Amino acid sequence: MSREIVQTPEAPAAVGPYSQAVKAGGFVFCAGQIPLDPVTGELVAGDVTAQTERVLQNVKAVLAAAGSSLEQVVKTTVFLQDLGDFAAMNAVYARFLPNHPPARSTIQVAGLPKGARVEIEVTALA
Repeated sequence: MSREIVQTPEAPAAVGPYSQAVKAGGFVFCAGQIPLDPVTGELVAGDVTAQTERVLQNVKAVLAAAGSSLEQVVKTTVFLQDLGDFAAMNAVYARFLPNHPPARSTIQVAGLPKGARVEIEVTALA
């Protein structure tokens, strides 16, 4: 089985030894995205609503570079710095993934890279 590394300038560059995504076995495995502006590499200002919007725009860009889309997502994992942000995150999430939403886990974590309030990773059909 082969694997293909996915890289796009439309999403933030990896900030460590990982790939934005890897295509293998008919799937696209996307690394977790935090709300970094792909142009500046800086964390976007604002609350979890603004941050979730940026995260999902980044995910969408990575999936497009892999030849996939949000409609092909089968599983997401959402990491929240505070579960009190769940409703606000969920409202944005529902706009990006409105039809036949994927399976999802949501986890509160002690901290996220660069002080982000949200990180989302996805697995999609290639």
